[in-house]
Amino acid sequence: MPYKPHFSPRPSAPRSKPERPAQPLRKKDENELDINNEIKAPQVRLVGDNIENPGIYPIAQARRMAEELELDLVEISAKADPPVCKILDYQKYLYQQKKKAKEIKANATKVVIKEIRFGPNTDEHDFQFKLKHAQEFLEEGSKVKASVFFRGRSIQFADQGEKLLLRFAVELEQYGRAEHMPELEGKRMIMMIAPIKKK
Repeated sequence: MPYKPHFSPRPSAPRSKPERPAQPLRKKDENELDINNEIKAPQVRLVGDNIENPGIYPIAQARRMAEELELDLVEISAKADPPVCKILDYQKYLYQQKKKAKEIKANATKVVIKEIRFGPNTDEHDFQFKLKHAQEFLEEGSKVKASVFFRGRSIQFADQGEKLLLRFAVELEQYGRAEHMPELEGKRMIMMIAPIKKK
């Protein structure tokens, strides 16, 4: 009877737990912060109201604490040594930051320029009328661009136009400040007056 070698079955290797799929790299805006596994420092300083004992922690422990709270570990100051981190809801944080930036942009003061035009021989009544309008513009926060237009040979009265604009600026000194001396541009002499910021 021919010999048949006996093979014992190979012991089966213990089943390993399926590895957690690696999270895809997040596309970051230049203003966004590093979070969770993006933080490379070996240790971080944890701060915030939800940290019982603020202080320096190994990065692995800090990430674990964030996971236990089902929140993100967020590096708020990367240049500090060690970097400063908070544990928070990062998506909520981003939403609040964008909302705040939008509000600031909406509330930003837009510079409005109102122009007041004179002739080189403007009479006193017309001067006072335009002066009153300029006061109103400056009080509402607008800049006033005062100009004297010279037609034809009236350019010879440029010094008269300069005096008129300087007087205009002096009359308005309680409401605004001249940004520069009168400047001649072609056939126009111009001076810009900015409103005085209210305290």
